[in-house]
Amino acid sequence: MTFIIVRRLLLSIPLLFIASIITFVLQAFVPGDPARTLLGLNATTAQYEALRESLHLNEPILVQYWLYLSSALRGDFGSSIFTGEAVLDTIGQRLPVTLSLIVAATFVATVIGVLFGVFSATRGRVVRRIVDVSSLIGNALPNFWVALMLVAILAIGMGILPATGYTSFADSPSGWATSLILPVAALSLGGIALVAKVTRDGMLTTLELDYIRTLRASGVSRGSLIWKHALRSSGIAVVTVIGLTLISFVSGSILIENVFALPGLGTLIVSATNKHDVPVVQGLAITFTLIVIFTNLIVDVVYGLLNPKVRIR
Repeated sequence: MTFIIVRRLLLSIPLLFIASIITFVLQAFVPGDPARTLLGLNATTAQYEALRESLHLNEPILVQYWLYLSSALRGDFGSSIFTGEAVLDTIGQRLPVTLSLIVAATFVATVIGVLFGVFSATRGRVVRRIVDVSSLIGNALPNFWVALMLVAILAIGMGILPATGYTSFADSPSGWATSLILPVAALSLGGIALVAKVTRDGMLTTLELDYIRTLRASGVSRGSLIWKHALRSSGIAVVTVIGLTLISFVSGSILIENVFALPGLGTLIVSATNKHDVPVVQGLAITFTLIVIFTNLIVDVVYGLLNPKVRIR
């Protein structure tokens, strides 16, 4: 197990480097000039050039990246060009919002998806057809469209839940949960459908294996066959799709946060990109990459727990 963790961590080093340089280069091609945005249209040419020099915007792109990388390796990710606040502080303030959304959506997609998948695998063809249709619909509907429909129906039309805004857990646990219901529902819909279908397909294959028939003939209870043996044997495929679902929620959260006006990393990256705030965009790219790396690490560890053979590879 230790080897799996160490290998994943070592592989993450070049991944972080590649993600940072790609983000930095692509950001250079985004239209806009932070110096011009800061000074406005009435600034003189001398003021404009002086600000660009102080921000190192007049340097070649590789020089700019080297200056950023050398600071980042010392733990200094810079400050926002517009607010002057340290990038790590800005991200730290907003990270709990995004993590709450992603983790809650993953939990909902996992629990409901696995239950639907097991139910459809053990209840006949009609239920399987329903899961297939639900899976197609869930994957076909864009999550931002689902979010807008939920707002229109449940928030504006019925007034049951708040349309926008976020309440921190420290301020009010109930308010925190209420503010996340609609965003989590919109984000997790496609994940529920996908997890349900993969669980169903894996269960159907496993239930036809010889050792399951042997256990059934030996008098093992139906519940034990389904939940202890069949679901565990299907666990590798289910865990894989859950990991992929969580990673997809990282990008999906950007749209959802902007629809529901949540003060998370999604709204921050849109604002920073529009302003050409390079230090903030770079910090967010590293943060999202770390979330993906951590997710893959958890998946690898769960693989080892489900299949001992993985631990010795």
